[in-house]
Amino acid sequence: MKLATLKNGARDGRLVVVSKDLTKCTDAARIVPTLQAALDNWAVYAPQLQQLAEQVEIGSVPTFRFHEHDCESPLPRAYQWADGSAYINHVELVRAARGAEVPESFYDDPLMYQGGSDAFIGPRDDIPLVDQSWGCDMEGEIAVITDDVPAGVSEKDAAGHIKLVLLCNDVSLRGLIPGELAKGFGFFQSKPPSAFSPVAVTPEELGNSWKGSLVHLPLRVDYNGEPFGRAEAGQDATFSLARLVSHAAKTRPLSAGTVIGSGTVSNKGEDGGPGKPVSEGGRGYSCIAEIRMIQQLLKNAPETPFMSPGDVVRIEMLDGEGHSIFGAIEQKVASA
Repeated sequence: MKLATLKNGARDGRLVVVSKDLTKCTDAARIVPTLQAALDNWAVYAPQLQQLAEQVEIGSVPTFRFHEHDCESPLPRAYQWADGSAYINHVELVRAARGAEVPESFYDDPLMYQGGSDAFIGPRDDIPLVDQSWGCDMEGEIAVITDDVPAGVSEKDAAGHIKLVLLCNDVSLRGLIPGELAKGFGFFQSKPPSAFSPVAVTPEELGNSWKGSLVHLPLRVDYNGEPFGRAEAGQDATFSLARLVSHAAKTRPLSAGTVIGSGTVSNKGEDGGPGKPVSEGGRGYSCIAEIRMIQQLLKNAPETPFMSPGDVVRIEMLDGEGHSIFGAIEQKVASA
């Protein structure tokens, strides 16, 4: 089942059920008006929405053309957004460039920060940038949305609470991060609103590509029309998405509609070292910070600038037949 939220002038948008090929959709209002309302009582509404999805495929209900540009993020706002560190290779690169060791605990105890969830931006909305010195960067990620998760849930049981999977552009302002981390209290101003893929899908929709609470497909990141990242989301993951859900719920329950991110999808090179750019036959990177870190390590100085007004990032994932699964996040940086 594939779900999306269309812009309609209301805060939480209009829930629609989308066809598998992302070409058409039907209004879900006769069942439930918004995705958050569906998640609040998922056991009741999910079977009805699934039946509607099947009717869309056989053409037995009225449909209309689905346009990704009309979408909000599937949840335009959420009760909670927490981003983790499934791919420690990303953490290793960032810390190595500033001469910092990765503590051993990072390999069995995930990093996680709580981001702003009150104002996600749409998958085709501009990224507003007030000051270019803030160092605007994209971060291509996988994310999941949960139903109600009890405190202290195990990783095994947490997997059953993952109801939807989607992609994320976790926008970061790299120039503000060092000052915030130096205070010893984590990210805040350096993490503006994130954007999510036009469509969220149930894990079952991913078929064999969903294994061990990871998506085993390449995450495609294009930057200004050129391939930038093709990291395999099912490889080099230290933690599963279920493990991140379990981590978030260690001491408190998670409300239905909680969004948990994987952190930047990142692969090691074939020799176990830093990966190569796509243009050199590697899998590239899901954020600019990584290529800058590698340039710092190899050349003693970063060369690739962060994003400027007019730059465009596209984040997408294709199935084995080359069809888009979630639709595309495609955003342009705009002066604000």
